[in-house]
Amino acid sequence: MFIALLPGDGIGPEVITEARRVLEALALTGLQFEEALVGGAAYKAVGHPLPQTTLDLAKRADAILFGAVGDPDCDALERHLRPEQAILGLRKELELFANLRPATLFPELADASALRPEVASQIDMVIVRETNGDVYFGEKGMRTTADGKREGYDIMSYNEDEVRRIARVGFETAMARGKKLCSVDKANVLETSQLWRDVVIETASDFPEVALSHMYVDNAAMQLVRNPGQFDVIVTGNLFGDILSDQASMCAGSIGMLPSATLNIDQKGLYEPIHGSAPDIAGQGKANPLATILSAAMMLRYSLGHPEAADRIEAAVAAALATGARSPDLGGSHSTREMGDAVLAVL
Repeated sequence: MFIALLPGDGIGPEVITEARRVLEALALTGLQFEEALVGGAAYKAVGHPLPQTTLDLAKRADAILFGAVGDPDCDALERHLRPEQAILGLRKELELFANLRPATLFPELADASALRPEVASQIDMVIVRETNGDVYFGEKGMRTTADGKREGYDIMSYNEDEVRRIARVGFETAMARGKKLCSVDKANVLETSQLWRDVVIETASDFPEVALSHMYVDNAAMQLVRNPGQFDVIVTGNLFGDILSDQASMCAGSIGMLPSATLNIDQKGLYEPIHGSAPDIAGQGKANPLATILSAAMMLRYSLGHPEAADRIEAAVAAALATGARSPDLGGSHSTREMGDAVLAVL
């Protein structure tokens, strides 16, 4: 089992360090790591956010554990050189199209949710987000209008094969859970979303046991706050999924608690916390490493074939929270290292 570690920028190296400590403590046979630069750190070192050596490592690895990218020092760079392009490049080169973001409220964190405890306690869902298309990968640019005004444009598009591929992941995920799938779109105003809805309905015929529903994205955002318990699995596009998964994280207590997996057709995956690089707290030991540790658990389950080890990690995280371990984002004072220690103590 060969894991590529890509710590990245900001708090990325801090949270990756804790996840590696947990993985090593499992003492799994044949577990190997290799680390490489990515994001702003890579740009500053070699002039590109995704060096060829890093990409080659990612391709060789059985799975990738990713920290975070983003560096204010790089904000003025041309877009293709900015740190965030590294994650887009990895998704494209490795054909990582299916992002799974579970959102579950640990009972010990009910008081950390922005929602009332009786509402927050209902949260137990997976958001399946397409990550290789949509407006993020469409044609984009700046131009001048006929009357001399600046205009920016980004083209949103999906073809039916891209939609069908992610729809199947959504249905398969629903089959493994509660057999309920909600497809989120904006088909009342977007042609891209109309195609999305049509193809999802077509795909549903292969999964007669799954109850399929549809919801416009603005309503979905409202319902996540009003009644999150109605959702089991959500499938949606890149842009809508990006927004809804961050919203779900705060409903579940903290963005520092949510892991994610982005998979290709062969179950090779890139695993990362959904939070960003948080440069404002980088190097201060304030970062919550639990989302990265939980991402490592997902890696063991989906790409490395060790579900029992994944269960151990997830149980240890719950046990650490039960003992009162809280980083600043959860209202406590535990450092990044101390949060890692708390998990290791009950692993």
